[in-house]
Amino acid sequence: MKLPVIKHLTQFIEENDEDYVLETIETLEQLTEVPSLKDEELDVIGELISNMYGAVEVQKMIKDGTPKKEALNTFMSRVLGSIDK
Repeated sequence: MKLPVIKHLTQFIEENDEDYVLETIETLEQLTEVPSLKDEELDVIGELISNMYGAVEVQKMIKDGTPKKEALNTFMSRVLGSIDK
């Protein structure tokens, strides 16, 4: 996951609507079913999906009253904490 991408997507959700991102996730998930995709292509799609889910999670924290910067830091701390385990 990349924090700059998640920040950008969070801003997009704030300016538009979360549904755009959720529909894009669904579309990308459907693309992973294409049998001719190479592993590298699947990795890129997976990275995009995970960044989008991350932005949705950050946006939920912001809606619940967490300041944006704190929400981003909390989310990334959780991600890094789960990687270390």
